[in-house]
Amino acid sequence: MTTENIVFIEEIIVILLLIASAVAVTARRLRVPYTVGLVIIGLVITLLNPQQVKFAPQIIMLFLVPPLVFEAAFHIRVEDLRHDLGLILLLAVPGVVLTTLLVGWLVSWGTGLALQAALVFGALIAATDPVAVVALFRRLGAPHRLQVLLESESLLNDGTAIVMFGLMLSAALQGGFDLRQSITQFFTVAGGGVLVGLIFGMSISQFIKRIDDPLVETTLTTALAFGSYLLAENLHVSGVLAVVTAGIISGNTSQQTMSASTRLVVYNFWEYAAFIANSFIFLLIGLTIDLNILFENWSAIAWAILAALVARIVSTYGFSVFGREVPAKWKHVLFWGGLRGAITLALALSLPEEGIFITERGRLQAMAFGVVLFTLLVQGFSMDWLIKRLKLVVRSPAQDEYESRHARFVASRASYDYLRRRSQEGLISDHTWQKLSALMKKKNDALMDEVKKVMNSEPEVEAEELDTAYREALRAQRTALTGLLHDGVITDDTYSQLIGEVDEALMDKNPSARLAD
Repeated sequence: MTTENIVFIEEIIVILLLIASAVAVTARRLRVPYTVGLVIIGLVITLLNPQQVKFAPQIIMLFLVPPLVFEAAFHIRVEDLRHDLGLILLLAVPGVVLTTLLVGWLVSWGTGLALQAALVFGALIAATDPVAVVALFRRLGAPHRLQVLLESESLLNDGTAIVMFGLMLSAALQGGFDLRQSITQFFTVAGGGVLVGLIFGMSISQFIKRIDDPLVETTLTTALAFGSYLLAENLHVSGVLAVVTAGIISGNTSQQTMSASTRLVVYNFWEYAAFIANSFIFLLIGLTIDLNILFENWSAIAWAILAALVARIVSTYGFSVFGREVPAKWKHVLFWGGLRGAITLALALSLPEEGIFITERGRLQAMAFGVVLFTLLVQGFSMDWLIKRLKLVVRSPAQDEYESRHARFVASRASYDYLRRRSQEGLISDHTWQKLSALMKKKNDALMDEVKKVMNSEPEVEAEELDTAYREALRAQRTALTGLLHDGVITDDTYSQLIGEVDEALMDKNPSARLAD
């Protein structure tokens, strides 16, 4: 590779990072999933500059999927997972098998596609990617258990779907299917991936336990994420399941193996890494999709979308019967939240140009891209409406009343401060200001009393604001300590001790309770 090519690639990466940042800011203001915005921007760029972007699917699987999967798994707590583990496993294993078979049969029947090729399509479309939905859940404050259900199912079914894809692809290329051998291979590949992640995750966690250096420990978790994937793939077992297992182990042992400062650094690093991976993945989805091919295969795409929705309905509503009191509203969200994304795109692009796929590869890719686009743009955009329609985010009347009264007080105080500055600048006479200030101060005091009444009558509202304010105070302390270190006022040892105390408080779920100590 020449120097010019390296510089060109670097320029492209910088441009994509700037686009991702701009889209993220805009999406936050418009209150839409930023991943959906990235896809739309990618499509717009493709329309304005109709040069199809081509890249190896290994880029997604090797560089973008591991950080994405590891970050999500790192935040899953075993105690949360244990409550719905049976349902999650049903959706992620039998659910993926059912989706593969049902989508394959419906697509073959509706489009005339050979059953073997249709089953390959069923496998690659079985992997869900609810990144946009989970981000929306966190922003709106949807039930935590529902978030865990959706995200955990996606993490596990990504791995099982890739295993199923390999089995279906092998059967299609060889022209035959051995059920007994396929079942054995499925459990070998899936179980082997889990075993690699377990061993590698425990080993790195034990090593981290013996050191206390945030940068080194962050580096070790990076090696764990990418290393578990590479090791598993070299052993011909599931790399994604290895990363999922390693991430869950690392995240759940971090309380015992990492200091508070290290956990804060590691959390921030992986949050950023996931943001970068998501940004590149969804931009690539928009840049890769050729709209002309989609229009040419609109009939097959319609059948593919219908088949994917039917399979999702059957698996979600069917297997959720065995879950522990899963509310009907949650089932609707689990069904509609089955978005497709990075894994589906990577598997579709990895289809070989041999055997039955010489003639069907283009149509299969068009169908996969069509389903991805539908789930991201239609389902992704409508999730906000669905969550509000189902009233999953319940706010108490006291919270609404506090928010309204507090906003009135802040607005009134801002107008008071503005006029005070205008008076000090000589733009308003002292006579006018004295009259206005007395009236406005009286009104501000009355509004503040109204806010206090709500907080005194509702301890939860008071506790929430107290925690928010105290976290801001802790962040200010952290900034001050960093400034003292840079100015040479305190030594590294003193800084480490004091910053550790602040970070310990920040990691606490209820930091304001420390004020009483």
